[in-house]
Amino acid sequence: MSRTMQARSGPAVTRSSDQDGELHRHFSNMNIDHSDPFATDICPVCKSSRYLNKSMRFLVNPECYHKMCESCVDRIFSHGPNKCPIAGCNRTLRKHRFREQTFEDIQVEREVDIRKRVAAIFNRREDEFDSLMDYNNYLNDVEDITYNLINKVHVEETERKLQAYASQNSESISQNATLASREAQDFTALQAAEREQARLRREAARREEEEERKEKREGRQNILDRLASGVDAKELEKEQQIALRKKTEKKEQAERLAQMTNGAAGNGGFTIKGLRTKKEPEPEKPFDPFGGFSIKPQYYAVQERYEWPWLNGLRDDVIIDAGGFKIQEFHTRALCEAFSGLGVFVGKEQRDSTVGKEVFGEPGVGTVAAAEVAGGDVKMEDPF
Repeated sequence: MSRTMQARSGPAVTRSSDQDGELHRHFSNMNIDHSDPFATDICPVCKSSRYLNKSMRFLVNPECYHKMCESCVDRIFSHGPNKCPIAGCNRTLRKHRFREQTFEDIQVEREVDIRKRVAAIFNRREDEFDSLMDYNNYLNDVEDITYNLINKVHVEETERKLQAYASQNSESISQNATLASREAQDFTALQAAEREQARLRREAARREEEEERKEKREGRQNILDRLASGVDAKELEKEQQIALRKKTEKKEQAERLAQMTNGAAGNGGFTIKGLRTKKEPEPEKPFDPFGGFSIKPQYYAVQERYEWPWLNGLRDDVIIDAGGFKIQEFHTRALCEAFSGLGVFVGKEQRDSTVGKEVFGEPGVGTVAAAEVAGGDVKMEDPF
């Protein structure tokens, strides 16, 4: 810089610093109550104080969270993106991202925004995991990412991890976001329906009160008219008692009906969110000692009655029934012995097995099952 330029710029800088000092002395000489929240709100860009301008609005940008007044935002960022005017901050800001500060502490404001951003990406549900331990591990990883972003620990690595997860799971993220918005809409509709029902109940109660007052006025006038016409007072009192009893019974019946309706609804107007639907246990099956193995005969069916001349007399004999014997047991045993060989193919077992040859020393003596049961000692006798 030339000497001429230094000579020109020197007085300007001095004059600017002098103006700031005079402005500071001006505010310090004023009797400002520092306990007033408006007194400490000063724009760091234009040095305007809310103490002098009650309508001043301060805005923050989530990019750097530096607070400045609305007029500075309009003046600096109306023509497009620009760098933050705060000294040492070189972030590029856009006007449409400025908003009013919700929390008094700017750190709380920043943490809430970060948690909202992370929650919009990591929006998995508990029913998407196989176990509760997996879901808790997922929540732990999400909290680690949130902690790093809030406390500025490994920010670049955490941002890369966040962007990689968002790009790889974009479809599931959009589906869960849609489901969450639908649930929010359903909850809003449910609240509106509950408010409408409450309004209808209030209107019904108001109409009932008006009808009761009207009935009382009409009843009182009717009593006076009937007394004036010469009706006995005792008979009139009995009629009033009967009418009162009927009215009380009708009211009690309506209350019981309302209680039954609320009980059928199940929740009584109170809803607990987040509970899984309980499934009713299936009815227990009868005990099966054979583990599903069927012992029913495959080649015959036992009938209720068989015409055997020498058994017809025993069927109706009381002495035999007294001992616990049943003719059906004899029928079952006889049929089992008659059809027990239909499931055994002797020729196939002799051809495909060598058990009979090893045991008896010659082929074609018996079946595999017979050799295994006998254990090598088979004695063939004619039972007849």
